[in-house]
Amino acid sequence: MNFKHADLDDLRNAKVLLENPGLAAQITNLFGVPVEKGFELLPENWRAKVTEITHEALSKAVDAAVLTMKDSPGMKASDLWHKVAVAASGGIGGFFGLPALAIELPISTTIMLRSISDIARAEGESVNDIGAKMACIEVFSLGGPSISDDAAESGYYAIRTVLAKSLSLAAEHIAERGLSEAGAPALVQFIRKISERFSIHVSEKMAAQSIPVLGAAGGAIINTLFIDHFQDMARGHFIVRRLERKYGEESVEATYNSL
Repeated sequence: MNFKHADLDDLRNAKVLLENPGLAAQITNLFGVPVEKGFELLPENWRAKVTEITHEALSKAVDAAVLTMKDSPGMKASDLWHKVAVAASGGIGGFFGLPALAIELPISTTIMLRSISDIARAEGESVNDIGAKMACIEVFSLGGPSISDDAAESGYYAIRTVLAKSLSLAAEHIAERGLSEAGAPALVQFIRKISERFSIHVSEKMAAQSIPVLGAAGGAIINTLFIDHFQDMARGHFIVRRLERKYGEESVEATYNSL
């Protein structure tokens, strides 16, 4: 199927956003300090703790972020307000370090999920649609290659393929029973899969905030990078979904890969 020129430009822009360097590279480029240095400063059990907190934060944020939004597809997204709110929570997290993560991350995750939902709505999604809600959560698994990724598992369509089955089962469960039964195996499994990748980004954020020279101000800046990163992922993801609704999934994927 032939793409309109404007749509092809949109898809090209989406690919630039979705395949950009990961969060760790962006932090390193901004501060000139490799994120790996921060990992050496974290306590021994930090990885398990971050994974646990990340899963809990996503579980709490799943529906809370869209409850206050009007279902108005095409309404312009408000990126700046969400960035200010997340920067403020990042300042607290940067000041108190890892112990504050259990408080800061659920707040910043909910704000980011609301921002993601806002961008989805701007790209024509209905925020009350189950598929759109699942796609919003899916954004937390996206991003350029991280420290622990290789090209095979970090590409946009590769990640979507890995998540496809669990996403479908979770959406089916919600359609039948709603979001109130958060303990349902299908939904828990989907959130767990998202958490596995999201916790990589959270770990990189925590490592950067642990570098002494950054402090609370650094925490606010890192959280701004954090939300900016996922806003870019959301914008790219929902541009692709908009074009898939118009041209079909196979056609958009083939064109995306050819760019």
